[in-house]
Amino acid sequence: MDILSLFVIVPLLTVLALVFTKGLKQVRIVSLIGMLVQLAMSINLIFAYLKERAVNNNIMVFVKDYMWFEQFNIHYTIGVDAISVVMIVLTSVVVLAGVFISWMVDDLPKEFFISLIILSSGVFGFFISLDLFTMFVFYEIAVIPMYLLIGIWGSGPKEDSAMKLTLMLMGASAVLSVGIFGIYFNSNADGGALTFNILEIAQVNIPEAAQNLFFPMVFIGFAVLGALFPFHTWSPSGHASAPTAVSMLHAGVLMKLGGYGVFRVAMYLLPLGALTWSNFFLVLAAIGVVYGAMGAIMQKDLKYINAYASVSHLGLVLFALLMFNKTAWNGAIIQSLSHGLLTAMFFALIGMVYGRTHTRDIDKLGGIMKVLPFIGAIYVITGLAYLGLPGFSGFVAEMNIFVGSFEHTDTFHRVLTILAVSSIVVTAVYILRMVGKIMMGPLENEDFKDLPKATWYEKVGLVLLLIPVLIIGIAPFGLSEMLKESIEPFLERLL
Repeated sequence: MDILSLFVIVPLLTVLALVFTKGLKQVRIVSLIGMLVQLAMSINLIFAYLKERAVNNNIMVFVKDYMWFEQFNIHYTIGVDAISVVMIVLTSVVVLAGVFISWMVDDLPKEFFISLIILSSGVFGFFISLDLFTMFVFYEIAVIPMYLLIGIWGSGPKEDSAMKLTLMLMGASAVLSVGIFGIYFNSNADGGALTFNILEIAQVNIPEAAQNLFFPMVFIGFAVLGALFPFHTWSPSGHASAPTAVSMLHAGVLMKLGGYGVFRVAMYLLPLGALTWSNFFLVLAAIGVVYGAMGAIMQKDLKYINAYASVSHLGLVLFALLMFNKTAWNGAIIQSLSHGLLTAMFFALIGMVYGRTHTRDIDKLGGIMKVLPFIGAIYVITGLAYLGLPGFSGFVAEMNIFVGSFEHTDTFHRVLTILAVSSIVVTAVYILRMVGKIMMGPLENEDFKDLPKATWYEKVGLVLLLIPVLIIGIAPFGLSEMLKESIEPFLERLL
């Protein structure tokens, strides 16, 4: 078995094992073992990739190709570059942390973990796919379980939130499918056979008219999942109603499929369309960055604050990608990693606070650090990392994005960059207010004085997410150098 297919097979084997488990303890153990194996595989993949890259200069490595549906030339084609590898590692870390944070789920626990792990298998499959049709199939596998996870295990208006999220993402999938088939039917412009293979399509000169027509479809189809303004409205309500681990996985991993798809498919395969439409979508991305930050500052509910903050920070990913230079693209990928880890930490912390206090209203919280010192300390660290304090991953990402954006000397790009940079100030306001309000000062509610301390599994989940945030922040150069080699071939297509 090839090294990449295991990232799809191991979750499916874990799900199969869960089907035959009995009791909460067995469900926990099987889920934990499966996701520990997955994390070990992802760490091994980093070293295997670096070893292979030293002797292999191809755009993708570990490429395998198996015929799936010969009539339409659909293949199960897989391969990775540095960008795929780091996204796989991010997914492994967040999913394992989600298992720890969900340790005490007792309402249909088997079904909960099965749905969660099936979702993760779709994400892994998406990141390793080099065939557009196969990628789209994994995309759907990753999205569909969200309806069940929110509709069954969520809170508040969970059915409405689940339906809204599903309809928005399915609508985006419909638009995306038209764009993908548009690419497919133009993939033989140079006289070859029709193909879904990304690497083969990249060698074809797709007509400019077709690129201009299908680029916005592919871009929007993916970017809706990346919370592109004004298609972001599903995100806050979906996050607010989702159970903690689902919010972690959704914001931390699933929404990254949007930026990854824009980069890997829309911009790489339709470069002329990207250049034509870039200014229009750049304006939308800049609005989303500022709008998300302003929306967060107006919220009182902790989950809504983090959900709107995600709209802002993921807007930076799209904003950076549309700048078309190496520095900004490097920042976009690091921002995807950083946001995935930090927003997962925030949702985990919010779930821990809510599980003890039964409120997410910041006006009803205060002085929590006095009774929950570990949770409070991690909350402060996460807040500082989220607002871009040096020494954390957020600073590295934002510096690359804004420096790369300022490389454009024209007024249009400079004005939009200044607009995006202004979101940092707003982010500092709502993060410091939130952290100060709920963690510092006197204890607002005497009923909270005997709240249970953080458990071992909660501590492990948080530390698991915090370690890579610190590694990226303190020593980012290895990651940047690793990503640079994978960015260059894509950038050459646009310049």
